[in-house]
Amino acid sequence: MRLVWRTRAQNDRKRIAQHIMEAGNVQAALKQDAAFEAKARTAVSGTIVHKPGRVRGTHEIVVTPNYVIVYRATKTQISILRVLHARQLWPRGDSKPE
Repeated sequence: MRLVWRTRAQNDRKRIAQHIMEAGNVQAALKQDAAFEAKARTAVSGTIVHKPGRVRGTHEIVVTPNYVIVYRATKTQISILRVLHARQLWPRGDSKPE
């Protein structure tokens, strides 16, 4: 199975890392980004069933109490659609692949 980070998800990761680094904690930013990558890989393994997403056809992985990964799975690919703050509102259709 293939893992694909969509453009929006990549941009989310960069924005989150930049925000943490601007707060003066480069190590925390690197650690958080590594957690995103590790949690995304759990979707590829297929051994963990993640909860259904708020948008039909998606699933959500709780990375930390503050961050959620939204993804869509097919038989051959896991598409990471977004990395969002847990309190962030999901705009309608925002989790559609580009």
